Amino acid sequence: MLIDAETYTTAANTLRSGLRDSMTRPELFDIGLNLAHDSFDHDRDRVFARALDAGVTRMLVTGSSFDNIHAAIALAKRWPMHVRATAGIHPHHAPELTPARRSELLEAMQRPQVLAAGECGLDYFRDFAPRDVQRTAFELQLELAAEAGKPLFLHQRDAHADFIAIWDAHASRLHGGVAHCFTDTREAARAYLDRGLHIGITGWICDERRGIALREIVRYLPRDRLLVETDAPYLLPRTLEPRPKDRRNEPMYLPQVLATLAACRGEDPALLAEATTRNAIALFGWPSAALSPHDAFAAADA
Repeated sequence: MLIDAETYTTAANTLRSGLRDSMTRPELFDIGLNLAHDSFDHDRDRVFARALDAGVTRMLVTGSSFDNIHAAIALAKRWPMHVRATAGIHPHHAPELTPARRSELLEAMQRPQVLAAGECGLDYFRDFAPRDVQRTAFELQLELAAEAGKPLFLHQRDAHADFIAIWDAHASRLHGGVAHCFTDTREAARAYLDRGLHIGITGWICDERRGIALREIVRYLPRDRLLVETDAPYLLPRTLEPRPKDRRNEPMYLPQVLATLAACRGEDPALLAEATTRNAIALFGWPSAALSPHDAFAAADA
């Protein structure tokens, strides 16, 4: 049964209020944000500071093309206590991944600042790259991830059957991963879970128009496979009041995603925050010592 709209709204407002008023704000891990995006060029330092102030003390910056892989790694070097990177080629950029650049991508995946291979996968919704080229690039990146010993940061849209077939062909050598920005069906979620993958939840769940089905699906996902992410600057949570005029998402809004997810599941948001952070630390191999927001600012200023 779908959650009654009035019940959902009441629960979500109560939980968001609890997050705001809590004396001990839960530590959050944003597992996917595009902090190298040019929309952050004018205020990236302030975006980072606002994230720490909101309790987002770990951030995994997405590398999805050769150019922004290097930019993501540079940010991880700049803020080594709080930022790490991924390294991969998004299906939109699949033509970049020629055989001649295989070693370049492998070297990036092996950097100590890089905790995951990707963003990689298939996108048959946009079809910005030929599908056969996407499939070739995806297979190559699974091979490289296995060689580098890194989990996968995965993208799949309207390509479930091909995605699963390619994954299964390489599964025995892979090191897990996350279905980033999950917006698919309950059956797709089950297929990912059966293959040991985690599920990444974004501000899509905060959308009262597009997120209805996702709000129902998340009730059935095991807590130990849930991760939260902003995918900033995209997918600004529609639960924000007021919404920023520029419509740009940023990591300080991750508590909105968490609160909505907790409301849908009928869970305490602080406990869910602890679980999602713990899950992300385990999947990506981040050091387990926690940083409070106060400690994070002290470290950033040092």
